[in-house]
Amino acid sequence: MNLAAIVIDTADPAKLAGFYAELTGWAPGYQDDDFHYLENKNGPKLGFQRVADYQGPGWPDPAKHAHLDFSVPDLAKGVERALQLGAGKPDFQPGDTWVVLTDPEGHPFCLTS
Repeated sequence: MNLAAIVIDTADPAKLAGFYAELTGWAPGYQDDDFHYLENKNGPKLGFQRVADYQGPGWPDPAKHAHLDFSVPDLAKGVERALQLGAGKPDFQPGDTWVVLTDPEGHPFCLTS
């Protein structure tokens, strides 16, 4: 068994896929009005699925079910780039070897080096 995709619920699949495409450099794949994939040649696809009236979980929030971790060669530069692309940086940061950020809809994700 191989993991084929990770799918994130969203109010706007095109917008959120665009954010993550810029962040990761992954190429757009299948798209329709309710679903967008990003292709990752080294692993599973990242999908974005429209959910009516969706609201992101925010951070910190025990209601979050999962989050993505990305490794970057330079943590400070990775954080700066993510913020320039529209990520948020919550005040609460639980560690010092990674940084918790939120995408434009409030889904938390982490950067680490």
